[in-house]
Amino acid sequence: MSTSVRPSEVNSPSRRLAVVFGGPSPEHDVSILTGLQVARELSVAGREVLALYWSKAGEWFSVDPAMEAAGFLDGVPRGSEHVRLVIGERGGFEVPAGRLGRPKSLSVDVVVNCCHGGPGEDGSLQGALDLAGLPYTGPSVQGAAVGQDKLVFAAAVSSAGLPALPRALLAQGRGDPGFDGPYIVKPRFGGSSIGIEVVADIETARARLVANPHLRYGAVVEPYRTELFDLNIAVRTWPVTELSAIERPVRTTTGSEILGYADKYVGGEGMASAPRQLPAELPDALAGELRKAALLVADVAGVRGVARVDFLSDGESLFVNEVNTIPGSLARYLWVDPPLGFGDLISGLVAEALSRPTAHQNAAGADGTVLRSAGSIAAKLA
Repeated sequence: MSTSVRPSEVNSPSRRLAVVFGGPSPEHDVSILTGLQVARELSVAGREVLALYWSKAGEWFSVDPAMEAAGFLDGVPRGSEHVRLVIGERGGFEVPAGRLGRPKSLSVDVVVNCCHGGPGEDGSLQGALDLAGLPYTGPSVQGAAVGQDKLVFAAAVSSAGLPALPRALLAQGRGDPGFDGPYIVKPRFGGSSIGIEVVADIETARARLVANPHLRYGAVVEPYRTELFDLNIAVRTWPVTELSAIERPVRTTTGSEILGYADKYVGGEGMASAPRQLPAELPDALAGELRKAALLVADVAGVRGVARVDFLSDGESLFVNEVNTIPGSLARYLWVDPPLGFGDLISGLVAEALSRPTAHQNAAGADGTVLRSAGSIAAKLA
């Protein structure tokens, strides 16, 4: 694979881009909005787009890239074509064979990953695409896994010396987390506000492990501090590492203690339509500290593509909260200073996918020495 790609090659109409969105995730609906935004932007620019919808049941379908969100209200849109993802030397997306025919391979040069949460953002899809030999945008397997695991991410951030609130594993039978309540309880694996709750004490937090289905596969707990507010910034890694303007999201949900799912997404365009102060009005020292921390987070978490780094602040101090490795609307709304068009943002993602591959298989050292000296397997089991 090429190690550098000229802009003319990236923007060549001959390159077919597959925009993938949806997936078996609580963020399924938001992912559809992001995918449709990207597909529309590419189509308007004259690019050949293959829109691939990943259903809640885990099946793949080719859909019209010009569709509107309402077309997905009842699940798989009418007129969709069933496809499948095949791994292996000649892997990729294909239309399954009929009774007498053969599978039809779908030509794809780059997969633009617009899947939020779940297997689309935790490394599962990334691993399948690596095994299928398909270049893709966004995080690698390793970067996706770190970004989706709130406990691992917090440990990595703390080990790098970055400021962060204490965060502990929440599980039945464990002792106190080591810090006082009230607490925020969060799903350990996930990238949005879905499933997050504020509770008064650790007993209530543990009770939510049974009552809250989003905590079923793991949960973390951290102190809830009423004076803290959210600050976000986007970082992209191609052609050079670059930071966006800083935003301060606005809470609109009546009585909400935290920035909730409705604040972020229920506005018609995903994160692009959420209320915010942009650029955020901050002291120069705090803004400078945030930008420096965001760059270090990008290195620690192995950010690739475009990501959003979320912080908490009281106006003076700063705490790293999490990293969203495939942010809503690909964080296009944050690029106002410096200004960056959506098409240019996507082109950068595609160029990086082609120039900086994610798969690095290496069989060095597997020269048969161990096998020659192994002896009888039956003897080893005796």
